[in-house]
Amino acid sequence: MERSKRTRLVHGGTKRSQWGEMSEAVFLTQGFVYETAEAAEARFVKAGDDEFIYARYGNPTMRMFEERLSGYLGFEDGFACASGMAAVNGALMALTKSGDHVVASRALFGSCLYVLEDVLARFGVEITLIDGTDNAAWEAAIRDDTRLVFLESISNPTLEVIDLAHVCKVAHAKGALVLCDDAMATPVYSYARACGADISIVSTTKHVDGQGRMLGGMICGTKELIRGPIEAYMKHTGGAMNPFTDWTHLKALETLELRVRAQSQGALELVEALNGHEKLNYVRYPTHAAHPQHALAQSQSEAGGTVFCFDIKGGKEACFRFLNALQTVLISNNFADAKTIATHPATTTHQRLPQEQKDILGITPGLVRLSVGLEDTQDILEDLLQALESA
Repeated sequence: MERSKRTRLVHGGTKRSQWGEMSEAVFLTQGFVYETAEAAEARFVKAGDDEFIYARYGNPTMRMFEERLSGYLGFEDGFACASGMAAVNGALMALTKSGDHVVASRALFGSCLYVLEDVLARFGVEITLIDGTDNAAWEAAIRDDTRLVFLESISNPTLEVIDLAHVCKVAHAKGALVLCDDAMATPVYSYARACGADISIVSTTKHVDGQGRMLGGMICGTKELIRGPIEAYMKHTGGAMNPFTDWTHLKALETLELRVRAQSQGALELVEALNGHEKLNYVRYPTHAAHPQHALAQSQSEAGGTVFCFDIKGGKEACFRFLNALQTVLISNNFADAKTIATHPATTTHQRLPQEQKDILGITPGLVRLSVGLEDTQDILEDLLQALESA
């Protein structure tokens, strides 16, 4: 029987022990025992799908989580990583070598830019950064010798939207792989697979855990890529997810759709209420009409995720007055939590970017990123409105 995506979030990849437990088991073990020396030898030659060697390579809890999330996203397989950045670094390092060419959108999280411009470049990989919203820029930058392209489907924190299907078409015509960071799009509204991306990188710290507890990441793609170069790199460099995190994430997947759909609806309602406010230069949410790329966003996904941003008139000083006046909304640098979070990117998450780069990306002194939680939407709105009076 074909199960819906929501049902697969509850049952996908389940493996039960001989005890028949209802809740998935967490296997807190470093290694595994073999019945004979011959069995050990055979497993090291080639381990089967349900055969394990060492926790750094994988274990039953990790395998359940990998199968459940990658299947939900429409990919053949996945590798669970210690953090979202471990997934980004692992995918990029595993799939490139000295002399390769990588094209990436310039609107990337600061740590992603570090991996590209400092780590990969140090090992002889040529990096070209472009305006990811410009289709012609992709066409001009992707060459016959381009190994892969890397982008955020929705950029953090300014929520730029990339025409992912076009990028995949151009890249594949040149034989390049497409790696898509799906953090802002959310697993629920991800369109990476539908648009043709070869790899979806998920920061499971965000919506999957979604409750401020665990760091995690996942690299999703074809079995050939995941169980080939990516698994080889990850298992030898120690970037695998902790089994307890795997188990916590498994349980969180059961409520993922309920949480993300409620948060995304709340985000849209808040944007509707704040759009046109006298203290704001603009409000941006991908699928709302006030976003300059809303038509593209609507063509790719049914919702714009759990995060929106707005620019407060008066710059940093007004922003700080606003942030300090908040009573329910919390000031932090994370997003996709059950609690609503306000972030001032220019002085926190993107502080280290040169001012010229901040200007290009639209990270202004007045920019606030708001991650909508699971509180009552009216309570969040009232808090934002009273805080704006202080801005």
